[in-house]
Amino acid sequence: MKLIDVCKPKQWKTISTNELVKDGYPVFGANGIIGYFSDYNHEKPTLCITCRGATCGTVNKSLPYSYVTGNSMALDDLDESVIMIDFLYYFLQYRGFNDVITGSAQPQITRQSLSKIIIPDFDITIQKEIAQTIYDLEHLILIRNKQIEKLADLVKSRFNEMFGDIFENPQSKLEDHTELNPNKREELLNFNGDVSFIPMANVSENGKINLSINRNIDDVRKGFTFFKDNDVIVAKITPCFENGKGAPLFGLLNGIGFGSTEFHVLRPKNTVNTVWLYHVTMLSEFRREGERKMTGSGGQRRIPKDFISNFKLNIPPLSLQNEFAEFVAQVDKSQLAIQKSLEELETLKKSLMQEYFG
Repeated sequence: MKLIDVCKPKQWKTISTNELVKDGYPVFGANGIIGYFSDYNHEKPTLCITCRGATCGTVNKSLPYSYVTGNSMALDDLDESVIMIDFLYYFLQYRGFNDVITGSAQPQITRQSLSKIIIPDFDITIQKEIAQTIYDLEHLILIRNKQIEKLADLVKSRFNEMFGDIFENPQSKLEDHTELNPNKREELLNFNGDVSFIPMANVSENGKINLSINRNIDDVRKGFTFFKDNDVIVAKITPCFENGKGAPLFGLLNGIGFGSTEFHVLRPKNTVNTVWLYHVTMLSEFRREGERKMTGSGGQRRIPKDFISNFKLNIPPLSLQNEFAEFVAQVDKSQLAIQKSLEELETLKKSLMQEYFG
């Protein structure tokens, strides 16, 4: 059956931002709730498809008593005797709108283009079962993500408990305890094997790296940033720095790596632990100060080397840093198990979506 046979796609009046109020009915724009309004135009939950701009084709489900703006195509008057809203929501998410979107400079979806969409003709009972199965999987995925977030918060709390405010009356600079952006050493002169290669895209915002890429050292010796096991890398360009891209490095192929020139490399001296140092670079004080010290303009703003060299802090005893690193290692084991479960759930969801809608 055609989508336009079971609902009436409509673009409602768009309201300006100065019409939004502090308290009222939720307003759904192109990407979900954008504020509140004094009135509503949809009493029941309604599917809304972003119909213009970069996020064209995003599907949202409005809350009861909401105002849906003209930046989304509202699927009004859904015939719930033949189609269940949650089933349709999951189907449209799976199907996508690549063949429905028109325009290149300004992508858009029209009522006419939605006439291309054909919905699987399942009995309503089967639709409910499918929607419930996918919902249950998404709920488990949400739980796993929250568990990972809680473990990350646990590490932050432990850091604060063990070290307190390391910026109160600081006695040291990072340059006293690290070697910043070390040169390619003589140790590399006679090395001819493969090494790990880490582009910016392979570094996460939570200290994890993807080590799936290897290169022969002769291909990367020039034009890339050099680092070794036990170094810490910190993204220096906007918005990667602000987003928290960086990681402690362990398990590099042959203990050596090269990567993006947009990394600063901090090599710990014998007074600091690699894991502890990485967590220092993730502290809000470090990130905020780095943002203030950025140079350049637009998308080419970077944190200068001098900012890291001159960054002041107090260095706790190495034994205490090592104790913290051991705690982080135990948390990482728990995170790894949860992450594996999360990936299995996401794979199962993809498989079931393919089975139901493919």
